[in-house]
Amino acid sequence: MYRVMLIDDEESARKLMRASINWESLNMEVVGEAASGIEAINVIDDMKPDIAFVDISMPFMNGIEFTEVATKRYPNLIIIIMTALDQFEYARKCVSLPVFEYMLKPMVRSEITEVLERVKKRLDDRRSDNEDGAFENELSGDMESSSVEQIKKYIENNYTDSKLNLTSVAQHFGFSASYLSRKFKQETGKNFVEYLTECRMNAAMKLAHTGMKMFNASSEVGIPDPNYFGRCFKKFAGISYSDYVASNHNS
Repeated sequence: MYRVMLIDDEESARKLMRASINWESLNMEVVGEAASGIEAINVIDDMKPDIAFVDISMPFMNGIEFTEVATKRYPNLIIIIMTALDQFEYARKCVSLPVFEYMLKPMVRSEITEVLERVKKRLDDRRSDNEDGAFENELSGDMESSSVEQIKKYIENNYTDSKLNLTSVAQHFGFSASYLSRKFKQETGKNFVEYLTECRMNAAMKLAHTGMKMFNASSEVGIPDPNYFGRCFKKFAGISYSDYVASNHNS
């Protein structure tokens, strides 16, 4: 099945999109969502989408900025920009971007389905032209445990970089992203994003002890979107960042 990601800061819009389309009939499945461009960049390596619906207006990294970053890393990713009427002309001016379609919000089910049928045809054609095109070549030989330890150390030393992700680390060490992802999980028992987030959240807990405000702490640990940071912290620590600060500041 083709993998779809929904990127929109309005949760209601994502839920409606997920529920209103018969994805299975199009040989597609929604594999993930994100509430901002920054959050999407952080999780896209795990999601591995073929198609991304991207709202043009989002905080911290808008849809155009996300598209610029994502398509450099994933040139085969099919982007569908969603935009309100007052921003439609702005969106259409970004003609240099490899966007498959621009759609006006609120979107109509029949129009979405028509666009997705065209997307499916392109993906089917691409797959038949090059059956291995969706898979990265793996380097011969096995990644040694020492290499994984070096990668873990590299993450620990560079987690403050908001652009650090599976693809950039794989390129740094000379592996394909898919190969690194699989071997990292085999060697550590955690996927790459889990380990990176763990490093960032451990650092955030130390910052919380100093009483640092969440907005500053999120930036310090490489997550410039404080909303995404807040969700990560609560999932990791079990309580919100502000509650953690209140319980542990100067303790």
